[in-house]
Amino acid sequence: MALALIPCANAESEGFFEDSKTSLMLRNYYFNRDFRDPGASKSKVEEWAQGAILKFNSGYTPGTLGFGLDGIAMLGIKLDSGPQRSGSELLPVHDDGRSADNYGRAGVAAKMRLSATELLHGELMPDIPLLRYDDGRLLPQTFRGTQLVSRELPGLNLQAGRYTAVSLRNSSDMQDLSAWAAPAVTSNSFKYAGADYRFNDQQTQIGAWHSQLEDIYQQSYLNLLHKQTFGDWALAANLGYFIDKEDGSARIGNVQSHTAYGLFSARLGGHTLYLGLQKVSGDTGWMSVYGSSGRTLGNDMFNGNFSNADERSWQARYDYDFATIGIPGLLLMTRYGHGDNATTKVGSNGKEWERDTEVSYTLQSGPLKNLSVRVNNATNRRSFNSDLDQTRVIISYPLSL
Repeated sequence: MALALIPCANAESEGFFEDSKTSLMLRNYYFNRDFRDPGASKSKVEEWAQGAILKFNSGYTPGTLGFGLDGIAMLGIKLDSGPQRSGSELLPVHDDGRSADNYGRAGVAAKMRLSATELLHGELMPDIPLLRYDDGRLLPQTFRGTQLVSRELPGLNLQAGRYTAVSLRNSSDMQDLSAWAAPAVTSNSFKYAGADYRFNDQQTQIGAWHSQLEDIYQQSYLNLLHKQTFGDWALAANLGYFIDKEDGSARIGNVQSHTAYGLFSARLGGHTLYLGLQKVSGDTGWMSVYGSSGRTLGNDMFNGNFSNADERSWQARYDYDFATIGIPGLLLMTRYGHGDNATTKVGSNGKEWERDTEVSYTLQSGPLKNLSVRVNNATNRRSFNSDLDQTRVIISYPLSL
């Protein structure tokens, strides 16, 4: 995925400007995290900020070989913070502990299309199973690199690419890549290739991917998605398997892990139930690029994804769409995840649990149509890390210009 959804590969291009889209997302974000440990260095982190995300996505020039350009410009402004309350990752933090009054960045990506194959180069927001950009704070994370996407055959999606730098969600500049397992050890190359194939009347998808964070780790991934209806019920399954090992000079040492998960759902009317099962095996935890999202995993939650070495976990989740009782736009999500047998830096047999709840509402009409309000709360308790309670309020207003 580039700066926005890739246009339909089979569509006829009308022109660079004729097919262009410009949008502005205004995002107001309040973040509060209370630490429940008696010896915590801070009693809480609490900040409030306003963000603006402007995107431009051109069409393609007419002809067999089409050219285009995507751009993004972002600005974050501090509304409330303090040296003893900073660190929410809504804003950059200076050496004195104070958050920046404002920050921002801008980037462009050139793109080229031949038939149903597209090549993009520049500042991108990858959303593939092995590298998903993080948009969980004020401004989204972006990467610099090259991406190739081909959909020449019906149902078959082929992708490959290389990224050389990253701008984190609370940063104004680009920096070298690293892994969550060792953020201080850097690499200048993340390469990947993969394919997924959708068939069975679009009900089933299989995928195979491989990536390399140069001199740090290699990762292979297999995935199966399937959905099926039985009367009024809609059932779905998401199965995945990761294999991680060290790469090249192994700058963070031995890497050896296998992660398997299954996320199953059943929907009836406005009700959806989920069950997630996940197991990490091996000497190390699940590998991913520092700053990126872990939402590929079955048990990814607001603050964690239960991916420590040897950890086994489960998740139960319930969603309700109030449109079924005449209130469209109002959604409820609540879930509980539990992990045990985790091996971390403080020892083995670690345990943790997380409880999340979110209520969101999107206006369906009127002058503020599509404005949304999300309120979510999370509670984390861990034997190997800080205990915390967290609340976030996010108001988003998308404008199509």
